[in-house]
Amino acid sequence: MIRRDFSERDIHMALDGELPADERAAYDAWLDATPEMKAKSARFIADRTALRDAFAGVIDEPVPVRLRKVVLGEAPARTPMPRSRWWLAAAAAGLLAAGGLGGYFAGSDGIGREDQAEDQLAEQAIAAHVIYAAEKRHAVEVPASDKDHLLTWLSNRVGLKLVAPDLTGSGFQLVGGRLLPAGESKAAMLLYEDDKGERISLFVTAESVENARGTYASAQAGPQAVYWLDKGYGCAVVGSVPREQLAIVAKSAYSQLLAGLAS
Repeated sequence: MIRRDFSERDIHMALDGELPADERAAYDAWLDATPEMKAKSARFIADRTALRDAFAGVIDEPVPVRLRKVVLGEAPARTPMPRSRWWLAAAAAGLLAAGGLGGYFAGSDGIGREDQAEDQLAEQAIAAHVIYAAEKRHAVEVPASDKDHLLTWLSNRVGLKLVAPDLTGSGFQLVGGRLLPAGESKAAMLLYEDDKGERISLFVTAESVENARGTYASAQAGPQAVYWLDKGYGCAVVGSVPREQLAIVAKSAYSQLLAGLAS
């Protein structure tokens, strides 16, 4: 088995069928051992599928020479009108449909890329949820029955004054929580469950200098995250429940976490 350090570039190569066959086993092992990259791979697969579906009606049509030259930088636009990112992405999509999707995005100087800080927070939260929400006996390190200790411990380790949002109004009860790595910092994960066994999780970290909020999905059939980065912390609420329901839960959790941080 080939052993080397893999990176995001290898994810694109694997998705495009360009990863050497003798490296595939080591790559799959690396992906299984790296939840953030596994979530990113699932995201790229979903993006590729969405692009192909969006351009299904024109995918076999030749890309106009003029657009090809503009996207590849071989010819200037006829007017100095500034080009928006969505226009470049749409023009590039025609080329991507005919060639390798992942590899082209990897080398196109930002076309189609999103904010990495937001991506990283959401991907870490989704990866943690995928791993631990499925656990029956070891989903949490400290159970809800010892909530005071749980919150004191996580607050001290993460560096934020945390509260466990009361989500009973949305049908979810606290199961417990655990401490997780988050890049070079630490994160707290609080796990909740409803009476049907459906689980959602809150992922909170103090490492945030951005101000943003949104919804992030790692795969079409997988969990999604409603996240925000604000006031020196980042938080994502993750689950496989309908988006509208997840948004309601996230709004409630957000207001309670914010109140706890301010108290």
